Amino acid sequence: MTEQVSEVSSEVNVAEQQLNDKIGLRLVEAGPERVVGTMPVDGNRQPYGLLHGGANAVLAEALGSTVAALSAGPDKLVLGFELSCTHHRGVREGLITGTAVPVHVGRGTITAEIVLTDEAGRRTCTARLSCIVRDRPPA
Repeated sequence: MTEQVSEVSSEVNVAEQQLNDKIGLRLVEAGPERVVGTMPVDGNRQPYGLLHGGANAVLAEALGSTVAALSAGPDKLVLGFELSCTHHRGVREGLITGTAVPVHVGRGTITAEIVLTDEAGRRTCTARLSCIVRDRPPA
């Protein structure tokens, strides 16, 4: 699994994305049909001690963009244009796991559903990310 994730990192250039590092994102599984990653609650809380909704959005967009890029293929570029998040429950500690799957893969757009869960497997957030697909510019 680690080799696959390392290959994904170079393919979609996630290795040097600073925001992903700041939230503690760790890719666990990555392929065109499913991307899974984790994020600690520690370091990503809002002032009331709960996981920040913006951190949920960052995790969702990172995972959704990755599954979209892998679904589009290496000769394409994907750019998110719409993200929606529904926060179902607060989380105070532990690790959040996000799973992104494509729900629509077209020539011009890709949409992913991202489900975030707590360590007990309870859904904490449901997100949907739509990306536009473009040809990758020549290097």
